[in-house]
Amino acid sequence: MLITTLIICFLLTLVSTPLVKKLAYKIGATDKPNHRKVHQKIMPRLGGLAIFIGFIIGFLILRPEDPSVLPIILGSVVILLTGMADDIFELAPRYKFIGQLVAAFIVVLGGVQIEFINLPFGGQLEFGMFSIPITIIWIVAITNAINFIDGLDGLAAGVSTIALATIGFMAVMKGDAFVMTMALILLVSTLGFLYFNFHPAKIFMGDTGALFLGYMIAVLSMLGFKNVTMISLIIPLIILGVPISDTFFAILRRKINKTPISAPDKSHLHHCLLRLGFTHKQTVILIYAIAAMFSLAAIIFSMSTVWGGLIVIAILLVALEVFIESIGLVNSNYQPLLKFVKARGTRK
Repeated sequence: MLITTLIICFLLTLVSTPLVKKLAYKIGATDKPNHRKVHQKIMPRLGGLAIFIGFIIGFLILRPEDPSVLPIILGSVVILLTGMADDIFELAPRYKFIGQLVAAFIVVLGGVQIEFINLPFGGQLEFGMFSIPITIIWIVAITNAINFIDGLDGLAAGVSTIALATIGFMAVMKGDAFVMTMALILLVSTLGFLYFNFHPAKIFMGDTGALFLGYMIAVLSMLGFKNVTMISLIIPLIILGVPISDTFFAILRRKINKTPISAPDKSHLHHCLLRLGFTHKQTVILIYAIAAMFSLAAIIFSMSTVWGGLIVIAILLVALEVFIESIGLVNSNYQPLLKFVKARGTRK
């Protein structure tokens, strides 16, 4: 039944994407080229609706059971509508943020919260009253992280697919049928859309897809690893290493340059790789490889002892540093930070 449903989800997304493309042109949900964007022509950007169609049909067929399932679906509808409104009307950042908060609150009120973690060397850390804000921050942060990397054909969809495959695989290892089912349904739906979204893209997922995928990945990764050990809580951070690190550097740049966090720029990882001479397709595949490396590290990390896990993190950080320096990302990402630190030191 599961395999059949996954095939149905894939085919539904495959069939519905061209229909959504026509709808996007009809209602004006298009993305116009400008100085900071890579594409050179007007593109439809409502593709996330096709992903949602495949996902929700698969969900209705399988009906995976979990106490939090209704809040998750309600939250996904809220985030989908928020993304659609932005793709059609280009909402101000504050309104998108409100939509994300509402979706996160629905999940939290439905009982999905990071309430405590077991410390690696004994004892337990209770979050108490901070469990709600911590959970909301996690959901909103990951939602925006996926949205931030949606800058090249197939990039966000591919990185999301790798993350979902990892979450699903680790859910199988833990015997978590609900997370496994939800992750696989979403994965095949995203793959169906990726057929039309990989370079050269025929349609963009838009905020409809980026916010929806980010929200679902945030919730599923949290469900799979909440209320466990501190070491296990690091696993979703490793799985989502590419969008999280790219978002961190984006926020850092904008803080240092005194520009709004929501202000776009052309210094994301994919922009830097393009400037280094990689083609559009090479850049996307390279970032896929980095995302896969993070996912593999997360799987190894989950099977390790505490000390083994710390060694994996150390190796991962060293490898990441070598990669950043080898392709020249130090200048684009770290130079503002170095200037900022030197300026602060001079004042003292």
